[in-house]
Amino acid sequence: MRLGVMFDRDLAPELLVPFARELDGLEVADLWVVEDLGWTGAVSAAATALAVTERLRVGIGITPAPLRNPALLAMELANLARLHPGRLAAGIGHGVQDWMRQVGAAVPSPLALLEETITSVRALLRGETVTLHGRAVHLDGVSLVHPPAEPPPVLAGVVSPRSLALSGRVAQGTIVPEGLRPDRLPAILEQIGAPEGHELVAFTFLCVGDDAREVMRPAAEGQAAFLDVTPEEVVMAVGSPEEAAAQVRELWEAGATTVAVRPMGADPLSHVRKLLAAF
Repeated sequence: MRLGVMFDRDLAPELLVPFARELDGLEVADLWVVEDLGWTGAVSAAATALAVTERLRVGIGITPAPLRNPALLAMELANLARLHPGRLAAGIGHGVQDWMRQVGAAVPSPLALLEETITSVRALLRGETVTLHGRAVHLDGVSLVHPPAEPPPVLAGVVSPRSLALSGRVAQGTIVPEGLRPDRLPAILEQIGAPEGHELVAFTFLCVGDDAREVMRPAAEGQAAFLDVTPEEVVMAVGSPEEAAAQVRELWEAGATTVAVRPMGADPLSHVRKLLAAF
């Protein structure tokens, strides 16, 4: 059972360095960075976080397949994996379709693109020469000059049943979004197929304090729209430190291998420290 912490997309990019250095001294396993349209690039953020820390695994959660040629993505991931062996986890997803259309990157079959991207990226990272003429990806005798000795795990950031099944077929782990109820995780694992060693990463909002639920109401409403549920159904690690810790434990007990908390507010690591004190 791993505990990770997300660097929220609304934090100024220059705060990543002190955030990562401080987190490196806390009892957590991961730092997760994100790539949402208009905010920041995840590969550069991951490179920065890896460079200023010594032990944290840095997760990319997630880079959208439509925005990344798989050969270039494999080159970037291999570079990071060679410089920081054993400390990278690479999440790839469909991307938010409205955003993909906004930048002219929407594809006829997001499922085919994601499957072919993950398959080819993993093969390239293993040092294979890849020829693939698929529905969305076209590579002709491509290989990496410097493949990593320890390829990083590639995870799929997905939520729909067909995409979860895809993740079970081709990825080494699955990332599910903030807000999902713990009692949904067993069904998600069943849809994935739960192959041995497959990592399930569950993101969850974190806010500790007497007014945490009120503070997090806008986030709950926004995530409810994304998940197509009511705000009351959006589960978060909020309230007292003990209540937040209990919510994280519920996600672990329901089948999450890694829970990555997304602390909110101007001093996000204060919420992480309070959470850790409650375990």
